[in-house]
Amino acid sequence: MNFNKIHHIAIIGSDYKESKHFYVDLLGFEVIRENYREERDDYKIDLRCGEQEIELFIQKGCPARLSYPEALGLRHIAFYVEDVAEAARQLEEKGIKTEPIRIDEITGKEMTFFHDPDGLPIEIHG
Repeated sequence: MNFNKIHHIAIIGSDYKESKHFYVDLLGFEVIRENYREERDDYKIDLRCGEQEIELFIQKGCPARLSYPEALGLRHIAFYVEDVAEAARQLEEKGIKTEPIRIDEITGKEMTFFHDPDGLPIEIHG
């Protein structure tokens, strides 16, 4: 086996309009394809993220995150940006609240967090 890159990350959202607006209009991910799956009564929106994809599932009635942010499983997703302060400023301009920028103790690089409409922690890291 040779695991050398991530193909996609899957995220579950609860509200179609709110989640699509957040990931497409505010964060700027490009829609590759979008499908309504009648048998599941959900939407699956594939988004371009560099060479990777984000699968955005919109499903009604999913359980809420059990704890914040330390539930078992996926802890958060992180995106590399050239300038953390500038990215945080742009997020704030779009009404997305970010945490104060801090230095990653291990890498020595700047980082901060914000959250999607369902509370998923998202990190930007320099």
